[in-house]
Amino acid sequence: MGVKQLAYKISDECIMCGSCEAECPVEAISAGDDKYVIDPDLCIDCGSCSEVCAVDAIHPE
Repeated sequence: MGVKQLAYKISDECIMCGSCEAECPVEAISAGDDKYVIDPDLCIDCGSCSEVCAVDAIHPE
């Protein structure tokens, strides 16, 4: 049994620009009430979202 990698998480610094959602290859990111959120069960820990975040609000959990 393998160990699940840690998913990325979006902090409160998120400005809801949508760059991360468009970049996610597995559609794990969706708009929340006041920031985008990442579904940890879908996240494959690729880091693509973190690379395109304009305000550096996405980091490994």
